[in-house]
Amino acid sequence: METITIKNLLRIVKYVDGDGIILEDIISKNEFEVRFLGIDAPEMKYCNKVKKDEKELNIPAELLIKLGYASLDYLKKKTKVGEFCTLIQEKNNLKDKYGRYLGYLVLENGKVLNEIMVENGYAKPYNEVFCEMLPKYQELFLKAKSKKKGLFKIINNF
Repeated sequence: METITIKNLLRIVKYVDGDGIILEDIISKNEFEVRFLGIDAPEMKYCNKVKKDEKELNIPAELLIKLGYASLDYLKKKTKVGEFCTLIQEKNNLKDKYGRYLGYLVLENGKVLNEIMVENGYAKPYNEVFCEMLPKYQELFLKAKSKKKGLFKIINNF
């Protein structure tokens, strides 16, 4: 990654969904939402994106929402509230259109949460916005799908 910013001294405060989390800057005590850059997990409530996915994938909204909850459950198994982490951001992808921070979440053990979610079949690459790690996430996604990992135990696509 050429142009990055790194935010340290962050703590996980709560979960939003399978590709989003609330972090706290332990110095300023400010909380902010982070969407994991380069990945997408199924939605957890009925919304326009679920309607779009339902139509494109030919999968009922109820099942997509169940997959969203399964993705969140997996995220909770891989992290814990209070855990310290580091946020790495690409300079061209600092925030999304909703004002959420975008980034790669590095856990205390040095592993990148975005990668863990895709590698284990609980998220897919977010192809609509390019990021440095997208090619790697696409490769991990295909491996997870072929090995029927995570959500692929339930369904062939999401």
